[in-house]
Amino acid sequence: MSCCRDKKTKVIKTEEEALASNTHAEKKVVPKLVCQKNCKRCRNKHESLVEALIKKIVPVLVLLFLQLLPVRVQAQDTLASAGFWDDPFNHPLFPLYVISVLIFITIVLALVVAVIMLRVLRTITQQAVEARARKLGVAPVPMSNWWTRFWDRANVLVPLEEEKSIELAHNYDGIRELDNHLPPWWKGLFYGSIVFSVVYMAVYHVFDALPLPEQEYENELAQANVDALMLKASQPVELIDESTLVFNDDAEIITKGRIIFMSSNCASCHRPDGGGNSIGPNLTDSYWLHGGELKHVFATIKNGVVEKAMPAWGKVMSQRDVRNLAFYIMSLHGSHPVNAKAPQGSLYIPVNDSKRSDSLTTQVMRVNQ
Repeated sequence: MSCCRDKKTKVIKTEEEALASNTHAEKKVVPKLVCQKNCKRCRNKHESLVEALIKKIVPVLVLLFLQLLPVRVQAQDTLASAGFWDDPFNHPLFPLYVISVLIFITIVLALVVAVIMLRVLRTITQQAVEARARKLGVAPVPMSNWWTRFWDRANVLVPLEEEKSIELAHNYDGIRELDNHLPPWWKGLFYGSIVFSVVYMAVYHVFDALPLPEQEYENELAQANVDALMLKASQPVELIDESTLVFNDDAEIITKGRIIFMSSNCASCHRPDGGGNSIGPNLTDSYWLHGGELKHVFATIKNGVVEKAMPAWGKVMSQRDVRNLAFYIMSLHGSHPVNAKAPQGSLYIPVNDSKRSDSLTTQVMRVNQ
C-alpha cells in the first residue's frame, strides 16, 4: 500500500511540475511591449543627460572667464602702445590670447565629445532594441531622432504606405498625381516676404522713417568729411616753407623718403632706381621739367602736374613726408642707373653761392634741348 501511495504521490508531483512548466512556457511565448526609446519617459531621460553634461561644462567656462577679467582689464592700458605682431611673445596680451585659444579648443573638444557620446548612446540603445526585437520575433522599429521629427513636421511628409489617401484620379502613362501640399516652411517664407515688403514700403517710401541707399551713402560721405575735418583739427598744423629748405645728406630723412618713394606710385612711374620709364621722367640726371632746385622738386610733389598725370601728393601726404621724398629724389642725382630714360626738360647746373645759406641755392643756367 505504501508503495502504491508513493507512486501516486510522484504522479501528482509530476503533473504539477508539467503544469507549472507549461504555464512558464506560455509566459515566455507572450510578447512583451518593447520600448522604442521614443516615449516621453525616454526623451526626458535623454534630455536630462544632455543638461547634466552642459551643467558640468558651463561652470568651468564661467570660472575661466572670471579669471581672465583682471588680465584683460590690466592689458587695456598697454593695448595701443605696441602692435601684437611686432613682438607677439613679449606683448602684454600674449597670455590672454593663448588662454583664449585654449578655451576655444576646450569648448570645441567638449562639444565634439558630447556629440560622440550621444551618438554612441543612441547606437547602443538601437542595438539593444534590435536585439530584443529579434529575441521576441518582432520587426525592429528604427528610433527617430529630433532631426527626423523636425523634418517630418516641417515638410508634412506623407509616408509611402499612406500615399493612397492623397492619390488623385489623374494618371499619365502610369505616373500618378498626388495631392501634396506646400511645406509649412515654404508658406512661412512666402507670408513673411509679404509682411516684409509691406513694412519696407511703409518705412522707406511712405513715412520716410529711414533713408534710402542713395541718401544713406550721401550721409556717410558727409559724416566722413566731418570726421576728416575733426581729425585734421585735432592734429598740429605742420607747415614747411619750401623756399627756405636746405638740402643735406641726412641719412634718416633720405631713408624715410626712400620708403615713401617705394610704397607709393613714385617707383611705378619713375622706376625703383629713379631712372624713369614711359610714364615718368628720369630723376637722376641734370635735366628737369619743372625746375631742379629743392624748392621746385618740393612744389612739384606737393601740387602735382595735372596735365602730365602727376598727382598732388600734398593732399594725401603730410608736408614732412613731402620734404623727405624731395630729399630722397635730390639724393638720386648722379646715380646713373642702367638703361635710364633720355633727358627731358632743361639743364640745371647748381653753383655754390656764399651769399646765401642754402647749400642748394644756385645760379640756374637753363639751356633748352
